[in-house]
Amino acid sequence: MPLNEAYEITDDTRMKATLPTINKILGDGGSVILMSHLGRPKDGPTDKYSLKHLIKHLGELLNGKPVLFADDCIGQQAFLKAKALQPGEVLLLENLRFYKEEEKGDEGFAKKLSELGDVYVNDAFGTAHRAHASTAVIAKFFQPQKRMFGLLMEAEVNNAEKIMHNSERPFVAIIGGAKVSDKILIIENLLEKATDIIIGGGMAYTFMKAEGGNIGSSLCEDDRMQTALELMSKAAAKNVCMHLPSDSLIADKFDPRANTSTAPSNNIPDNWMGLDIGPNACEQFCNVIKKSKTILWNGPMGVFEMEKFQHGTKEIATAIAAATKNGAYSLVGGGDSVSAINQFGFSDQVSYVSTGGGALLEYFEGKVLPGIAAMR
Repeated sequence: MPLNEAYEITDDTRMKATLPTINKILGDGGSVILMSHLGRPKDGPTDKYSLKHLIKHLGELLNGKPVLFADDCIGQQAFLKAKALQPGEVLLLENLRFYKEEEKGDEGFAKKLSELGDVYVNDAFGTAHRAHASTAVIAKFFQPQKRMFGLLMEAEVNNAEKIMHNSERPFVAIIGGAKVSDKILIIENLLEKATDIIIGGGMAYTFMKAEGGNIGSSLCEDDRMQTALELMSKAAAKNVCMHLPSDSLIADKFDPRANTSTAPSNNIPDNWMGLDIGPNACEQFCNVIKKSKTILWNGPMGVFEMEKFQHGTKEIATAIAAATKNGAYSLVGGGDSVSAINQFGFSDQVSYVSTGGGALLEYFEGKVLPGIAAMR
């Protein structure tokens, strides 16, 4: 939950996403104890990372229901308040990360948390890739019939599995972002599933330079150029079409007020950098997207945070929405793609928007997610 300096929530997407699970439990006559992380506190309890800042807004989202609060997640107050909880009541525990044992996956800490309730519901797909006390280890202290996914977790897993195991072809994966190194494993795994892989963002210039292109001062991971070439040859061997941006919107500096021009992505003048895909690349990518039946989008096409360089990312979002309207299944996941789809107002025009950044990436890389494995 991003908070501003006045501790006001600036984006409540994740909080809203858990409401169906909370409301189901309350509606069925249960009481709810909420445990969560906020930020990465280094030195125990700090006001900046206290979950008390969320109480007011959570109460509003629960139609004015009062939210009780325990200022220590495993302290005596937490146990007394949990024991006294009546059906229909909600208790929020203080930030679990105030204890280092949470991220260490400490069994003793997980056991204490488990003693607060009768049933364990994991609705935190965003941390399913971490073997933390509250997201994985705690499950072992509940009988199989007393541990379960929440509705959000179930939807996340079902939608991710639909992409990886039940995708209709043509299947296009749109992979953007700054670094090839962050996306090697996901690209390798998608080579087994996708018909087309579109590469955009800063990572595209590593591919361009690897093929002998001039990329000016564009972002490049020189130590990953060989990897880029290997990925392209693997794609060719598997008949997967790898699409690189034919042209780029270039700038003379990394600045919203920079001078701009367009150039072929493999022939960018010295001291100029590619900060978005160009008009030809937009058309090229959008044509591929519009013909597809399954779409996965992870990562923007450029520096969309600056208005001058958001056109490519916006065009991709528009094309995905149009393809979805024509019957394609589309999943958008990964922090920046989700920010972009929300910013451009298309979140309700795609099939599913994932709340899990790192967790979704690791799922698509083919890794076992501890938070899911613990429940199964």
